[in-house]
Amino acid sequence: MATEIAATGLFCRPDRAIRDDVTLRHDGGVITDISGGAGPVSPRSFVIPAFINAHDHARATASSFGAVGMPLESWILRTALGTPVDPYLTAASALARAAKAGCAAMMVHYTRPSGTMPLVDEAKAVARAASDVGLRIGFAIAVRDRNPIVYGDAEPVLSGLSSDDRKTIEELFIRAPMSPAAYIELTDAIAAAIAGPMVDVQLGPAGVQWCSKPLLEAVAENSERTGRRIHMHLLETVYQRAWADQYFPDMVRWLRDIGFLSERLTLAHCIHARPDELEMIAASGTRIVTNFSSNMHLRSGLAPIAAAHRCGCAIAVGVDGLALDEDDDILREMRLVQMVHGGLGFKATWTPAELFALAVRNGRRATGAPGSGELVAGNPADYVVTDLDRLDRDRIMPVDPMALLFARGNASLVKEVVVAGKTIVRDGVCAGVDLPAIERELRAMYRANVGKLSNFQRMWPPLSERLSGWFEQQLTCE
Repeated sequence: MATEIAATGLFCRPDRAIRDDVTLRHDGGVITDISGGAGPVSPRSFVIPAFINAHDHARATASSFGAVGMPLESWILRTALGTPVDPYLTAASALARAAKAGCAAMMVHYTRPSGTMPLVDEAKAVARAASDVGLRIGFAIAVRDRNPIVYGDAEPVLSGLSSDDRKTIEELFIRAPMSPAAYIELTDAIAAAIAGPMVDVQLGPAGVQWCSKPLLEAVAENSERTGRRIHMHLLETVYQRAWADQYFPDMVRWLRDIGFLSERLTLAHCIHARPDELEMIAASGTRIVTNFSSNMHLRSGLAPIAAAHRCGCAIAVGVDGLALDEDDDILREMRLVQMVHGGLGFKATWTPAELFALAVRNGRRATGAPGSGELVAGNPADYVVTDLDRLDRDRIMPVDPMALLFARGNASLVKEVVVAGKTIVRDGVCAGVDLPAIERELRAMYRANVGKLSNFQRMWPPLSERLSGWFEQQLTCE
């Protein structure tokens, strides 16, 4: 069905001026025409390409489970309290929050399955949630086959625990590793079950410190042979950097040499990547997703994003489930990236419009969403209508609305979100799911479930102290 929307202003791409008083038309999920002469629009609106959350895990809000102000290495274990109690509801909640914030697509790097059903069925539940919300997703089951507790021998952490406490930790975190062949077969089965125009199934090794060389080699080979994308964390923390320096000093070079680095790969974080490593990543066409607030919440550090951009890395932006206010506001995340990495003095890394465009373009490539995201005929009809009356609240003189968006924009400005030509959010309400009802149901389920992990909660303080000691010792090792 053909649809048209009149806009006070429309942003297409940074090398073109904002178009005023236009009408955007789309049919069958594709933009068919953008023409001028729409005349005054009331209330005023600014139409922009839909945002992309290029790295996330579709999980519950971590702070609700006490995972606050701690480094990743403790945070990961603590968030066991937030293991999905219902895969569909958990995913629908996270995806609906992303949609309300203006996202057309989200990368779901699925790191913590519920354990309540076979993984193919769990993937189906996530895909059904995405379909109900109306969001495009990239989906990858995260895999690891080593180092489930620390980056090496966990015995020093476990040995001082009582037998009951040790059993609690082992039951929560230690599993028989999946073989490389079994992981490829699982990914094939998931792709057969859920892949389609709105779902891009990817390979998802969790990170080099968690994956053996045979597993990474199998992933690289399968990606090269099939063209399947890969999504992986890399060098997120100082402890991962210390581990790599001691045990795998040529890690990025090795990834390049086995064909792992390529235009099919997206790397999350790269906070502690060095200049020579960034050069190799850039030369391969690999993308880097920066997750500013997550990095700050977890005390992981400040990523060298401006340097990565200067050497040719394709940059995207993600929320990683830990936006500044844990509200999935991807626009605020892009503003933070701009404020911190956008330049020094008169030397700019990029303009706000350029950052916006590359985050959308590279985010779509990371998630497998089609097109560049530009609002031009022939591209998918994925766009956001924002409230220009609120954005330009003073109306004193003409000001570039994109500049205003990066000065004061946030998700509250989002009036309508259209994905593949379909309105999935209007005036803050998701059309396909009842988000408040889902969140109420989830809270009740989590409150009932968290009591089952009382042993883990009781032993958390000594376990956290042991983890801290183990990882801090790693930094002093020669």
